[in-house]
Amino acid sequence: MSRSIAVLDYGSGNLHSVAHALAASGVDVSLVKSKAEADAAGAMGLVVPGVGAFAACMEGLRAIGGDEFVRSWVASGRALLGVCVGHQILFSSGTEHGVATNGVGVFDGVVERLDAKRLPHMGWNTVDVAQASALFAGVELERFYFVHSYAVRSWGDAQGAITWATHEQDRFVAAVERDNVFATQFHPEKSGAAGAKLLANWIKVCETQA
Repeated sequence: MSRSIAVLDYGSGNLHSVAHALAASGVDVSLVKSKAEADAAGAMGLVVPGVGAFAACMEGLRAIGGDEFVRSWVASGRALLGVCVGHQILFSSGTEHGVATNGVGVFDGVVERLDAKRLPHMGWNTVDVAQASALFAGVELERFYFVHSYAVRSWGDAQGAITWATHEQDRFVAAVERDNVFATQFHPEKSGAAGAKLLANWIKVCETQA
């Protein structure tokens, strides 16, 4: 297996910034729209980016069969990383403006509007790192860049290593690590040295799980 990472291209706006950040970590990066393309590239890991609205991202994902692609990738045992709305769509559903949209369903949880006066939650914030985290290993400054108004605020199925953050008084899931699935509500590609270290840690996981 080559040191190659696939980035799922389903019309999301931040895939190029994610791709550049991964390339800076020394891996080959391919933009793909199917598992066949990812396999042809010899990808050891898959990144699911996402910006904007949950429903719009799911519409774009389903248009290329990306929801089935993600589920089949997870089932293959290879590492996956969801970023921002790419993190959110891994959950069961998202609710925006009173309308619920089904997600990919890798995790059983609901993405909902943050209970805060200042939205979006935009800028740098600290995180409460989960014990035995692989993603945050060796990250010296646990501050990351967030841009979002929705998140998983409570999670009854919170298995694995769950990292939390707080905006105003509202606590939400900032990162998830379960088996071969990883996801961050923040943007590691916009988070300076801490984000670069986190991506490097994830790439190491990819190498062990490939």
